[in-house]
Amino acid sequence: MSVLHAVFAPGFFSNGPVQAALVMGAVVALVCAPVGVLAVLRGQAFAGHAFADITSTGGSAAVLLGISPVLGFAASAAAGAASMEGLGARQRGDRDLVTGTVLGGALGLSALLLYLSTTRQGTSGATVSVLFGSIFAVSAANWPWVLSLGLPALAVVAAAYRPLLLGSVSPELAAARGVRARLVSAMYLGALAASVALSALTIGAVLSTALLVGPAAAALGLSSRPGRAMAWAGAIAVVSVWAGIVLAYDSYSWPPVGRGWPVSFFVVALVTAFYAVSRAGVRRRPRRQPAGRGS
Repeated sequence: MSVLHAVFAPGFFSNGPVQAALVMGAVVALVCAPVGVLAVLRGQAFAGHAFADITSTGGSAAVLLGISPVLGFAASAAAGAASMEGLGARQRGDRDLVTGTVLGGALGLSALLLYLSTTRQGTSGATVSVLFGSIFAVSAANWPWVLSLGLPALAVVAAAYRPLLLGSVSPELAAARGVRARLVSAMYLGALAASVALSALTIGAVLSTALLVGPAAAALGLSSRPGRAMAWAGAIAVVSVWAGIVLAYDSYSWPPVGRGWPVSFFVVALVTAFYAVSRAGVRRRPRRQPAGRGS
């Protein structure tokens, strides 16, 4: 029991907001895992990062209008996905140019909205929550939005799994087999946008890309098989979120006492640590010699 008390501060398991945060964090982590693996495989990690910044625009607008930030996250992510798909780009380099253009415009609008929300309404605390997250403050009223974003994202991954992988490895072969690349790409961008919006709800708009891409990148260092990598990514993401919640709750007894450290800091730090360990394992893994060489 002494070890248990050393890890979990008194009242941890009976705290309502903590219980809600644990469930919400696990659901979001499990949604982000498969979408993030596909983002890395498809070379769209930058798009995920762009969506993370774009959601700050919607979150800032939500604060200014006095509505739930999750509505702003979802709306801005969807608008970003529609803009990227509308501008259209088939080559990876062109996609990065389109993504950067949309990102620049969104950040400019976000700067204006943040300025208006802090100067006109004095909502600096709410703005900080939008940017850096406040999972303990997520209410049960957000569950319908979480389900309406998370379930379709997982459905897209399940339905378009093989076309997405084939298009990532060989776009020419995918076209030869009749894969409608534009439609599949649009569907996946929607799933990516929904995942980033959910991540922004838990650890903030600025840091949401870490929960999307970090566990996926670490998982692909542990397994080159997409399905197995998705399972690893889900485990890494859930452990990072849950351990981050535990550390954030414990930090209320750390200096400055009674204030607590942000959950987002711990989650991102843990995800980064997992990635560093996985990369170290890859470097230590012996390389296989080509057949016919060596004794």
